[in-house]
Amino acid sequence: MALTEQDLLAALASVTDPHTGKDFVSARAVRNVQINGGDVAFDVELGYPAKSLIPELRSQLVAAARTLPGVANVSVNIASKITAHAVQRGVQLLPGVKNIIAVASGKGGVGKSTTAVNLALALSAEGARVGLLDADVYGPSMPTMTRTSGKPDSVDGKLMEPKVSMGLQINSIGFLVDEAQAMIWRGPMASQALEQLITQTRWDNLDYLIVDMPPGTGDIQLTMAQKVPLTGAVIVTTPQDIALIDAKKGITMFQKVSVPIIGLVENMAVHVCSHCGHAEHIFGAEGGKKMAESLGLKYLGALPLKMSIREQADSGQPTVAAEPDSEVAGLYKDIARQVAVTIAQQSKDFSSKFPTITISRKS
Repeated sequence: MALTEQDLLAALASVTDPHTGKDFVSARAVRNVQINGGDVAFDVELGYPAKSLIPELRSQLVAAARTLPGVANVSVNIASKITAHAVQRGVQLLPGVKNIIAVASGKGGVGKSTTAVNLALALSAEGARVGLLDADVYGPSMPTMTRTSGKPDSVDGKLMEPKVSMGLQINSIGFLVDEAQAMIWRGPMASQALEQLITQTRWDNLDYLIVDMPPGTGDIQLTMAQKVPLTGAVIVTTPQDIALIDAKKGITMFQKVSVPIIGLVENMAVHVCSHCGHAEHIFGAEGGKKMAESLGLKYLGALPLKMSIREQADSGQPTVAAEPDSEVAGLYKDIARQVAVTIAQQSKDFSSKFPTITISRKS
């Protein structure tokens, strides 16, 4: 009997996407099936970046196709197609940016900036085009963490060109002011500066723009939540009760303005002594995990309190760039994959696909 497309799809349905839990056939990810005698070819389209996952997936799909009698050669092309997803009602998408992710916390000192830069690097390592915006007007840290400096260039005198470092497109208020200068700005002025920073940067075809938010729930945070097209927010907290109280306020703020909470990251969850290996929960145990469960939020994972994470960020080579194969980098990459998969499962943005309707009166 001749091999049919239906037979092939039935065989491929045995392969499950490890991140979504769905098989690629029911998820309609299998495209362009071609059968020529014993030669089989097809494409698989993922909605999230998965460069590290592709070899294993290809192997599984080839093996599934070869379970069918008569199959000789199998050609599989696996690619990621990242699309724009829905944002707050009435807010237009940003030119050159598909998805904007706010990395936020209600309290300072919980490692939000370090988490943001490592998530950006992890998404980039998986093959995505990623930008990083330092929205902390009063305490910009991305110039140090990405080893970038100098005022942004402008080709047309209107838009700023982002700095490029470690494959990321980056902009920060820290590029526009002297490092030692204190930003003595009231809320409205700081909010306006941030709005200009994000809208007047020539972002170049980004799949994701990671925004390192300032701590708290004041004017700047509300400007971001109300005027910037956010695909979702990642909340960073430590297990400490005081940090959790403030994190909950940040969650409430985003929920009130209809910005989806992608999930919660528990930072500084445990410290392991580098000399004796003793594990100690300095800020409490699993406070973030418990809060995520109680609020019905996705728990993205826990990160350790480790000196190397701080040292690498301070030196301008964050962990994912400095030690890409380390255990800690693996944790950041796992969190980044969960963020990307969660976004891929959200509603898409169809605003640009609707035709323009013109109504005219003919005499």
